[in-house]
Amino acid sequence: MLRTTCMLRHRVRHVCKSKRGVRADKSVQKRFVRKLKTKVCPNRSKSARPYSHVSNASSYVAVTDGDPLPTYSLKKTIATLVSQGVAVINPVFHGDVSVSETTKTSFGDYQYSGSMQLFSELSTMATDYGSPRELAVAISNSLDATEVFHKVEVAGPGFINIFLSDKYISRKASQMFRQLNQEVPKNNKKVIVDFSSPNIAKEMHVGHLRSTIIGDSLCQALEHRGFTVSRLNHVGDWGTQFGMLIAYMREHGDEGTVGLSDLQSFYKQAKVKFDEDEYFKRRAQVAVTELQAYEPETYRVWEQICEASRNEFEAIYEELNVEIEERGESFYNSFIPKVLEELIEKDIAVMNDGALCIFSDDSDVPLICRKSDGGFNYASTDLAALYHRTQVEDADWIIYVTDISQRRHFDAVFSAGRRIGWLNSKKDVAVDHVGFGLVTGEDGKRLRTRSGETVKLKDLLVEAKERCLQQFQTRGTDLDMETLRTSAHDLGTSAVKYADLRNNISTNYAFSFARMLDLKGNTAVYLQYSFVRVNSILERANRSNESSANCVDPTCSTPQERALLLHLLKFDDAVDSMLTELMPSKICEFTYTLCVLFNNFYTECKIFGVIEEESRLTTCLLTLTVMKKCFKIIGMRPLRRI
Repeated sequence: MLRTTCMLRHRVRHVCKSKRGVRADKSVQKRFVRKLKTKVCPNRSKSARPYSHVSNASSYVAVTDGDPLPTYSLKKTIATLVSQGVAVINPVFHGDVSVSETTKTSFGDYQYSGSMQLFSELSTMATDYGSPRELAVAISNSLDATEVFHKVEVAGPGFINIFLSDKYISRKASQMFRQLNQEVPKNNKKVIVDFSSPNIAKEMHVGHLRSTIIGDSLCQALEHRGFTVSRLNHVGDWGTQFGMLIAYMREHGDEGTVGLSDLQSFYKQAKVKFDEDEYFKRRAQVAVTELQAYEPETYRVWEQICEASRNEFEAIYEELNVEIEERGESFYNSFIPKVLEELIEKDIAVMNDGALCIFSDDSDVPLICRKSDGGFNYASTDLAALYHRTQVEDADWIIYVTDISQRRHFDAVFSAGRRIGWLNSKKDVAVDHVGFGLVTGEDGKRLRTRSGETVKLKDLLVEAKERCLQQFQTRGTDLDMETLRTSAHDLGTSAVKYADLRNNISTNYAFSFARMLDLKGNTAVYLQYSFVRVNSILERANRSNESSANCVDPTCSTPQERALLLHLLKFDDAVDSMLTELMPSKICEFTYTLCVLFNNFYTECKIFGVIEEESRLTTCLLTLTVMKKCFKIIGMRPLRRI
């Protein structure tokens, strides 16, 4: 059965303690220790998303002699330098130091606003500072990173505005360019992502699109970060509906080869008959019993049904270029009795009105894990799946991607997992639920066909391709028809994916072909045309496949090139932000801004026939490389010609 895809915004909280040993002037240390009278600001616990818990912390390297070593995160590099400055002023302060990007270039590139908080914590002690601004001035004067900062200014009540030097940006861009295509180091953490999850014997509809592309995008980002990722498709392949379907197929002699559309039609007719015909209902119940007992003939028909559905599903996954491993509800059947027995032994599951229930202080509604008739249900399977993923597969992080209506269900499953010890006995296992809203029409209502039926995913993808092909033919092109159809396919699927992912996934999303195929807006079409532009420049220069070893370092020759290079350096911060919030829109926002900044650079900066030609071609090559990585995370195939 389908657990319509959505994930509870349930967060596992972990306490993060951070102490950086930074040398400070001994006289300053003595003076502050004396003034503080040995009072120390305590470490503050910080709630973190599971990504913070399981990510490879060693990837972020400390700073030596004022010069950041290779690091994934520009933001963390700047924060480390600021923390050194804070330590000079207050060597016993162990609070978190974080910086944020500024909203205006007049405020610099990054900003530190922690002076106000630090001053508040020091206000009960004797200090030399009469205001947060005076403290901010002292911190800014203590920053020793002349190779990194062009200047540091204090604004307002105590904001520290940081301007990076052009030389540093150029050097880091060059370093990034030379390292970007190196193999991603593995971090020995295993993540299981449960997504897509269609129902056997039912065609995939537009609701499955969201789970499929959101889950795939998260997997791509995790793999980019070096995680070992298991992509699981928890298909609904077990339950009472198969009794109805098998009984109907036997009655009508349709146990031969059938397609998924036939099965869906059979299921609708079987459901009507099940509700109206008591004799048919009894035969359906007998078929369920036979299936659960693995009676050979009944099991053979069930396998046939699953195979017909699987063929259709795999065709759609191929269309979307999504890799996923099927592991349906039936896989966990043998684990359910053991799991429920353990829950009973530990007094977590109790009998109530004939059903086995798990009660929690967090909800008035119990989690029913065995029905009063002794049958198993969604909760039975999900508990068994959680057991298997933690105790057998030994996952470090499990992410479920389903529609947001499943929030309470997963909250209860995760709660039971913690109480029984699956999530915290051998090790801390992070669990997260990514919940998404409905796909609606432009009228705000659930997206349906004119006849009121749910929109089939297959039909939606076909229409996207046809519209793109029509656009190409209307604009005129010298591409042959085969290439044109391939490009229309890739652009159509890119448009459908990006239009969804660029939104806040927890909200409803209004589907509109007109908006998603707009050349000028924040669309995949605009991104693809930007990629084609970069690629054409490099092809003209015969540089599209050139090794970084043969390239001149990029430079901040103009404000437009500086802005582009600085944004490129923020790529891994964008990936981290996406994984911290489990929000693919973060990488979409980064990619769109990258395309805008490149087009500004292209418009304002001549590339060929100028003294900066070689360095600007390197800037173009770095841009193309980062674009490819962004497209891969989003799930878009880049087009080289349109």
